[in-house]
Amino acid sequence: MIHKTAIIDPKAKIASNVEIGPYCVIGPNVEIDENTIIHSHVNISVSAKIGKGNKIYPFVSINDPQDLKYNGEPTNLIIGNNNKIREYVTINPGTVQGSGSTVVGNNNLIMIGAHIAHDCIIGNNAIIVNNVALGGHVEIGDHAIIGGMTAVHQFIKIGKHCMVSGGSLVRKDIPPYVKAGREPLSFIGINSIGLRRKNIPNKQILNLSDAYKEIFKDENLTQNLINLNQDFKNNELVLEVVDFLEKDKKRPICTPYSK
Repeated sequence: MIHKTAIIDPKAKIASNVEIGPYCVIGPNVEIDENTIIHSHVNISVSAKIGKGNKIYPFVSINDPQDLKYNGEPTNLIIGNNNKIREYVTINPGTVQGSGSTVVGNNNLIMIGAHIAHDCIIGNNAIIVNNVALGGHVEIGDHAIIGGMTAVHQFIKIGKHCMVSGGSLVRKDIPPYVKAGREPLSFIGINSIGLRRKNIPNKQILNLSDAYKEIFKDENLTQNLINLNQDFKNNELVLEVVDFLEKDKKRPICTPYSK
């Protein structure tokens, strides 16, 4: 059902059972798939492909990138399936200087007032809490939780299953499976509760914790990764951490908290 006050460009592709509420504005290069509900006063004016079963709440704005280099080039926003995008969220599409696309995966909860800037990549099952601000080109892994009022600097990568404390200033990459907080930002242990909720065995979690202690036992991160015991490398969680850290060893990495 499309409300009579909604303004839908005739070139937009809207599945037959999509609901669009009062005073929405949908532009010409928008595709919205089945069972998506768009509440009142939502503005989607850029090229966007929105999947199935999403709920987009009032006053969400999906509009041009806030990048001075952007000059109207054709870029994209891709939103997967079954996401909840709450009131006053702003999402920008990609830029030609980046990948050209901003991507939001499946089953994410993006809470009130959050901002997802151009060229960001959000995985699946993430929770981005109220008023989080993601700079351009940020990557958020699956099942990550970003606490309210957190500011994430452009180009930062946050690994899967991370939990970031509310009000954090994230200026360095955060490796997978850790809890991060304090100022300056550091990680304060494994996100063991989150992993147990995903039915990860305790033995595997403890092994991951021991591996982190070995990797960050001193400042020689590169050598510590090389010397990591083979017993740890049989743990797929540890392999993902190693892969995250080895992709670009010049990137700044959040390290363990020390008093």
